[in-house]
Amino acid sequence: MPATSNPLEKYAWLSIAAALGTIILKTLAWWLTGSVGLLSDALESTVNLAAALLALTMLRLAASPPDAKHPHGFSKAEYLAAGIEGALIVLAAAGIIASAVPRLIEPRELQAPVVGLGLTVLASAINLACAILLIRVGRREHSITLEAGGKHLMADVWTSAGVLVGVALVFATGWLRLDPLVALAVAAHVVWTGIGLVRRSASGLLDAAISHADQDEISKLLAEYSRRYGISFHAIRTRQAGARRFITFHMLVPDAWTVAHAHHLSEEIESRIRSLVPNATVLTHIEPISDPASYDDQELDR
Repeated sequence: MPATSNPLEKYAWLSIAAALGTIILKTLAWWLTGSVGLLSDALESTVNLAAALLALTMLRLAASPPDAKHPHGFSKAEYLAAGIEGALIVLAAAGIIASAVPRLIEPRELQAPVVGLGLTVLASAINLACAILLIRVGRREHSITLEAGGKHLMADVWTSAGVLVGVALVFATGWLRLDPLVALAVAAHVVWTGIGLVRRSASGLLDAAISHADQDEISKLLAEYSRRYGISFHAIRTRQAGARRFITFHMLVPDAWTVAHAHHLSEEIESRIRSLVPNATVLTHIEPISDPASYDDQELDR
């Protein structure tokens, strides 16, 4: 089905623009200096561009409404974006290593280091501003795609800082092997970042529970209703899919209650949970509290 426009897309477009700008600046810095460290930095920025394009695609897909084949929607598409981005980062690290090892064996003089460093500083400033914005919006809107993109850009900022220090030290000390050594250190950091994104993506695709803070809020609310109405709850299960949260539980009520009474109270509880947990879909199963069969289905499988 066609993807639907997502209000968060504008941030993905901003990330694309930032990636294009930094690629141009960092490639020019490498071309002027011949630094393999700066080349590694430019290669990572190409991954930023690929990740931003992927994020745009996945944000559109995640915003698509549910259909007959996907009744729970497409919000997990954001985890695909984070996982693929992690894999791309690892590939970029391989390219960095391939460029650094020959230079470690046969060091070369750097050219125009001051100009190269200046261009890299400008590119890093662009990345820093974009990273702060993406992380802030991603957390506010519960978008793992934007947050992952922001953290990737922030990692790129730290990578650039390391490269800048390396090139500056080469210029100051004349020790040419510092340049490829810094590039290898950058590669190690990039691999660590990529693995972290892949692990987080896998956790989401495996239906990880919602945050402990949100679970605690739900527990407090259910305990309140248990005290007030003499009811109980079990089989409380949660999962997160991108910005969406899914919460299910069984509500055990006195046998004498009417269906209407139990339903009215469950609607009230579900409404309060939705007010506590953003983007939550809540489903309640009502059971008689004194029926032994009500306690046979507390596990995932009856």
